[in-house]
Amino acid sequence: MNVKTRALYPQTRSQQQPRKLKLREKYKRLTTHSELIAALLSGLIILTTWLLESTLSQPLWVLFHLLAFTIGGYAKAKEGIQDTIANKELNVEMLMIFAAIGSAIIGYWTEGAILIFIFALSGALETYTMNKSNKEISALMKLQPEEARVIQNGIEKIVPVSALNISDIIQIHAGERIPADGIIIRGETSIDESAITGESIPTTKLVNHDVFAGTAALDGTIQVEITKSAHETMFQRIIQLVQSAKDEKSPAQLFIEKFEGTYVKVVLIVVGIMMFLPYLLFEWTLAESIYRAMILLVVASPCALVASIMPATLSAISNSARNGVLFKGGVHVESFSHMKAMAFDKTGTLTEGKLAVTDAYFANELDKEEILATIGAIENQSTHPLAQALTRYSKDFIDRNDIQVQNMKTVGGNGVSACVDDHVWKIGKPEFVNLQEAQSFQDGLLEHLAKQGKTVIFAEKDEQIVALFACKDTIRSDAKQAIHMLRKNGIHTIMLTGDNEITARAIAEEAGIDDYIADCLPEDKVEHVKKLRHQFGNVAMIGDGINDAPALATANLGVAMGEGTDVALETADVVLMKNNLDRITGTIRLSRRMNRIVKQNIFFSLTVITILICSNFFQIIDLPLGVIGHEGSTILVILNGLRLLK
Repeated sequence: MNVKTRALYPQTRSQQQPRKLKLREKYKRLTTHSELIAALLSGLIILTTWLLESTLSQPLWVLFHLLAFTIGGYAKAKEGIQDTIANKELNVEMLMIFAAIGSAIIGYWTEGAILIFIFALSGALETYTMNKSNKEISALMKLQPEEARVIQNGIEKIVPVSALNISDIIQIHAGERIPADGIIIRGETSIDESAITGESIPTTKLVNHDVFAGTAALDGTIQVEITKSAHETMFQRIIQLVQSAKDEKSPAQLFIEKFEGTYVKVVLIVVGIMMFLPYLLFEWTLAESIYRAMILLVVASPCALVASIMPATLSAISNSARNGVLFKGGVHVESFSHMKAMAFDKTGTLTEGKLAVTDAYFANELDKEEILATIGAIENQSTHPLAQALTRYSKDFIDRNDIQVQNMKTVGGNGVSACVDDHVWKIGKPEFVNLQEAQSFQDGLLEHLAKQGKTVIFAEKDEQIVALFACKDTIRSDAKQAIHMLRKNGIHTIMLTGDNEITARAIAEEAGIDDYIADCLPEDKVEHVKKLRHQFGNVAMIGDGINDAPALATANLGVAMGEGTDVALETADVVLMKNNLDRITGTIRLSRRMNRIVKQNIFFSLTVITILICSNFFQIIDLPLGVIGHEGSTILVILNGLRLLK
């Protein structure tokens, strides 16, 4: 199906997801505005009624208060009734409705109206602040282009992004955002990848470099071959992960929500008792007893307690998403700081995941350029990782296209042989060339380099060794710093790898890892993670490959590298975009800060509730003051949670 035809067809469910998210964010903004306008209008009616009280007739005075009740309380009343019917559980909104109606019944119309006004205002502010912590999704959506320039038969066409196919060629001009994931096939540019990685410094991209949807090309025109469909890009994955994280609640939040239903029932029972017990036992008037019961109904509502966790959690998730760390739920943010040990995969996690030449020695330095040019030409015809490492290394020194390679042969597991200018070349393991000469080359360098965990390759020309190369999967630039900071924070680090003992020990020592286990199959990693959980309690596993997925699922917290396999990304609880290992310690600090703020909120809200209840029993506060104290504490805990956005 060509691009033009595809554009006429309805979008698939996954392709419609961005549009649904946009509509959802637009609906939230409209809801916030309507709630705030209704609350303010209710307050204006109350103020007008109070100022004109002496001139208004009784029916008109009551009508104004009913308008204030209806306009201010409609949204919260509707929400409370719908939730009660759906969940078959009373909630905080119902308590407020009962309190307002009760106030009116006993003749305290103005107090009931003020209660509705402040409750509606705090609800509108709560909705506003909750939407503020959710704004990263709508901000991300604005970064996603809706159209792309497709090159077909040399002609440029503008098509919807949803109509792009894998292998399509698209063109991006300077200053434009990239519409889909792909690989550069022509041109070069500097790209702002902050939407994906959180890094503000642009990255230079050349031919064969990967680019991601939502990032911006700052200079130069490039052509990109699409490698993923529009709904499977890294950008869409970020949006989906952030969205799912905001929908998943932490254990503390689930406990509070479960506790709320029981608490509301207890409050209603106590309020029912207080309506009559003080009248019978303490010689209160019936009106005073009922009035105090209404105040109790207000001040005992757990609004602040309910709001203690979710705003803080959403703020932490939003903060980390901006900085390239994606959580799949609030539970994982809460538990991140509880980790006592972290297990790391080696290849692609601690290391770059590709071999690089770390050492090169030549029998005759004068022939260095000729040897490198010849080796580069020979190995360029092989796809083996070692051959690619040698090719890259040779091109860094000299790049020639005039060398003719003949009779190229690959000897499986050993190396390659070829003829160049009537000379026979062999490149491979020590056993593939003259072993005795290889062992004695440069005073026994082979043994020394092998002990460092490096793979040693020899180049032989006409049965004479002319060069030695040592290759190694190099450690990521940020891995050492990340390991150092984890150890400084008292977290035990361990590497689980399928590599042999020598290589594993060398990498562990270089990275500063506390411990390592070599020769691990996927099932071995699972068993070792189980043992670590038994030893340390809370354990995180960090990996990127299919073979890491079982261990990621077994750990208390699975962390996937953003450039890893889809299986690892789906299994993990946390994703480090662009493999940002250095973000781990910052995320631990954010998790600790969130847990600290949640504890502050819970302690503060419970203290306020206790003080207000005691003050009411001793007849110190009246209904308006009780409302202000209760709703004010709710707003304060929400604002305290929003500090995590910074």
